[in-house]
Amino acid sequence: MLWMAGMQAGAAGEDSLRISLLTCGAGDEIYSLFGHTALRVEDRTTGRDVVYHYGVFDFDTPNFALKFALGETDYQMGMTSYKRFLSEYAWLGRSVEQQVLDLTPEEARRLADRLAENYRPENRVYRYSYFYDNCATRPRDQVEQAVEGHVDYGRDMESRATGQTFRSIMRHYAEGHPWSRFGMDFCLGSKADEPVNLRETMFVPFNVRDYFATAQIAAPDGTTRPLTRPTETLVPSPDTRTPQEDQGFTPLRAALLLFAATAGATIYGLKRKRPLWGIDAVLFAAAGLAGIIPAFLVLFSQHPAVSPNYLLLVFHPLHLLCLPWMLRRVSQCRRSRYMAANFTVLTLFILLWAVIPQRFDLAVLPLACCLLVRSGSNLVLSCRKQD
Repeated sequence: MLWMAGMQAGAAGEDSLRISLLTCGAGDEIYSLFGHTALRVEDRTTGRDVVYHYGVFDFDTPNFALKFALGETDYQMGMTSYKRFLSEYAWLGRSVEQQVLDLTPEEARRLADRLAENYRPENRVYRYSYFYDNCATRPRDQVEQAVEGHVDYGRDMESRATGQTFRSIMRHYAEGHPWSRFGMDFCLGSKADEPVNLRETMFVPFNVRDYFATAQIAAPDGTTRPLTRPTETLVPSPDTRTPQEDQGFTPLRAALLLFAATAGATIYGLKRKRPLWGIDAVLFAAAGLAGIIPAFLVLFSQHPAVSPNYLLLVFHPLHLLCLPWMLRRVSQCRRSRYMAANFTVLTLFILLWAVIPQRFDLAVLPLACCLLVRSGSNLVLSCRKQD
């Protein structure tokens, strides 16, 4: 066995092997809002105490952002000493909880061997999938495959009658980080609003912790035993830590302010019979640039929950492509077919907001209204000119 190589054989050596699930608290960066999962392997005979985790990535990797957007990001399995792992999270102000796995010596050895095999250079790199293959699901799968029999969670893990979706779960853990939440909502499509089963919710480390706490190992002989021993806190969560984005200028406040300014300028323009086409240039160019993101994800990304995205009814690259022709007609107070079509689409979008099979950040509504009133302004001014 890989883990036992170099050790003296014997039951004492096997019984000394202890493996624990570590659950780390949330951080303030967007990639750390959902916590982290690791597996601690300690040999009390040799004193070896290490932590394996499946969450190593490098922002400096060439084309990292592009690869992440395409769903082609490769993560690595990492290993570090337990002391270093614990001190790092203590320094970051993130809690660490431990659940010792109630494994037999054979199961513990098998799990340790699987982790050591996974950590080989030729095996440690894997294709990351945020919802289905991440730092939480991999440790869960390793534990399940190492036990004799199977892990019984005491509930129907395949039932979708959970009342949860990928989006609702992400919104929950992004509470207090409105800009991060807005960005997540902007990129996720309608598939993120489909009901998920309990097993799928285990992409969140805290859910793995909670389900492990009540799970049983069902052995082939019909006996059962708890999967974990009681949870213990290794690093407490600081009482004074507050989210970085908890206060300030939220997306909704920014969108409402922009709408108020746009509506006020539009009313002024209608009274003066001026098209104010400069406002249209800025707003539609910005909407077109923003629309490149969901359009790119829908067309090219392998991420499972980004397509279809009904935000493309509001933000899309056509705003940029049609901008020169649209501005020429708007500046002359002539009717723009593009503005007329946009007015119709946005009106339907707002009226059908509640029944569209996708949940949107509330800030999208005033942003859509900005484009709507500008399109309506063109229709009104062009009709006045004809009269």
